[in-house]
Amino acid sequence: MEKVVSADYLRSVFNGKKVFLTGHTGFKGSWLLQILEWLGAEVKGYSLAPEKDNDLYNQIYGDRRCYASVIGDLSDLRTLQGEMVRFEPHFVFHLAAQALVRRSYLAPVDTFMANTQGTAHVLEALRSMQGQCTALMITTDKVYENPERGTPFGEDDKLGGHDPYSASKAAAEIVIASYSRSFFHPGKYSEHQKAVASVRAGNVIGGGDFSDDRIIPDIVRALEFGETVGLRNPKSVRPWQHVLEPLGAYLLLAARMTEEPVKLSTTFNFGPNADDMLTVEDLTKIFLERFGGGSYENLSLENAVHEAKLLLLDSSKAKKMIGWHPQMNAETAIRMTADWYADKGNDAHEKCMMQIKEYFGELS
Repeated sequence: MEKVVSADYLRSVFNGKKVFLTGHTGFKGSWLLQILEWLGAEVKGYSLAPEKDNDLYNQIYGDRRCYASVIGDLSDLRTLQGEMVRFEPHFVFHLAAQALVRRSYLAPVDTFMANTQGTAHVLEALRSMQGQCTALMITTDKVYENPERGTPFGEDDKLGGHDPYSASKAAAEIVIASYSRSFFHPGKYSEHQKAVASVRAGNVIGGGDFSDDRIIPDIVRALEFGETVGLRNPKSVRPWQHVLEPLGAYLLLAARMTEEPVKLSTTFNFGPNADDMLTVEDLTKIFLERFGGGSYENLSLENAVHEAKLLLLDSSKAKKMIGWHPQMNAETAIRMTADWYADKGNDAHEKCMMQIKEYFGELS
């Protein structure tokens, strides 16, 4: 696996630094928490409590990996602001979100409150801080108006969103752009000392995801109960990427932003190569083969809620400006994910750390 960024470089930036991480109890947040601890960072998490007892955060004993873990809601601006200001972080990673498309149809107002207003609250808390800080606002690849034309989206393409989740994240991008222009303008960095970027990635897979209505957890649950895997959208094409790909990209960007805060305070896509396309059915076949068994069936319905069938990102800006590109293709990501769930000999933290060290080129 080719290394885009070394553990030594990241450790030179994050070791001993304070990191404020929203969404630390979630799937991506739990992986990022482990990486940051491994790099020597001091992490303060701010998030809702894990939804399930078997969530990855609980499995990795997440509280042990934090300097402090605050269970709080992004809607509580006063608490959020107080926690961030008192901590005085060098870095902010805003991952907290209501991240499920199908749930957004059931709870659209909650989704907009969490994703749009929540982002505004994080930015407002950042605005009240003194001193230098590098902040990454994580949104999604679904922020683009998607006519499913089959060509990758660039950062300047039109924002939109059919479902409430996508629309709430597109609205969050507008909020981020407004705060960046109004309060964190790159041209006035010497005054406010806040470097802010928004980053777009999606369809992340990896070990330890136990969310509802997501393909890998659905497959794993079916296998555990000896059931046939049901596919709602078997022909949908997704830019599948292992969770370590965007997290590595976030860390690389944040590190580079400390060197070039004015130039890199912008928006970035982080997605697989445009020709690396697999359908939901392809993913299922590869996962089942790697895992060692199982079957699937087509459960697509004509009146199902809308979910985009084709979505691709153009990551050439990230390649040009920070030297990032994907390190693994979708098939490798799927097999790596299947290996995590199939490994019954190590606990969740051990399994994550083995893959983290392999990805960043530092296997012990």
